[in-house]
Amino acid sequence: MISIALPKGRLGEKVYRLLAESGYACSDYTPENRKLVFSDEKSGVRYFWVKPADVAKYVELGAADAGVAGKDILTEYAPDVYEMLDLNMGKCRMCVAAKNDYREDTFRPVKVATKFVNTARAYYAAKGRDAEIIKLHGSIELAPLLGLSDVIVDIVETGTTLKENDLKVFETISEISTRFIVNKASYRFKGGEIDAVLEKLKEKTECSDRKDTAKR
Repeated sequence: MISIALPKGRLGEKVYRLLAESGYACSDYTPENRKLVFSDEKSGVRYFWVKPADVAKYVELGAADAGVAGKDILTEYAPDVYEMLDLNMGKCRMCVAAKNDYREDTFRPVKVATKFVNTARAYYAAKGRDAEIIKLHGSIELAPLLGLSDVIVDIVETGTTLKENDLKVFETISEISTRFIVNKASYRFKGGEIDAVLEKLKEKTECSDRKDTAKR
């Protein structure tokens, strides 16, 4: 049996539907059920639901054979896992944003508020720019408005929250999407089963891509 960690919330439910359509459904699963673990002997899978930021850790430490995590989490924490497939879901961007009238003062370190400390530090180091990183856990957009920081580094999906707070994107650091990741030891011992899941997921995602292209 393969154990797969899924992120709680809409993205996890969307990924579960994709897996179920690929032949890996759990007969007792419903979105309304508050259980955290679901197993199905016929499908040969066990799912459990965790906070999105924790999926990679469950996979890295072997509590799950595989899981689904955003590229933002993989970049930030660099877990020792195999990144096997881009599911083309949860697409967004990691960006530098600031107040609309922001002008960078290059004679002093830039103050950066973010949840993604390692990502921000690596980005500014690559630019050769001194940065003072301020770690926050939420409401990141508030920091430049109150003078706590010059800029923020955060995920941007539609940009609506930025616009409503008189902020805008100044730079895009990277494109983000959801990835299927695998524990390295699990792949050694369950490679055949995991590859079978991956092949079916590839078929589904490629079919979805073709439909999206046709619509355009």
